[in-house]
Amino acid sequence: MKKINVRQPREIASSQAAADAWVSGATDTQKPVNTERQISANVPGKLARLTIDLPQELHGQFKAACAKQRTKMKDEVLRFIEEWTQKHGNL
Repeated sequence: MKKINVRQPREIASSQAAADAWVSGATDTQKPVNTERQISANVPGKLARLTIDLPQELHGQFKAACAKQRTKMKDEVLRFIEEWTQKHGNL
């Protein structure tokens, strides 16, 4: 019978390493906590899609930062847009 060696998963050393691994897709050991935000009451029920192009490095940094904070990228973008529109008013 053939002997099979199985390695036990090990803990990732730091939160930065965890974020880097998550961005690269190398691990799924850290499940994000429930971070669903309530959409503001002034946001209508229908949704619209927003697509933007980012430099790969900036996208990776943003994704890593969100992973470190255990938030979703879309929630952070939504929060930014809500705060920005409140600050600058409806045009």
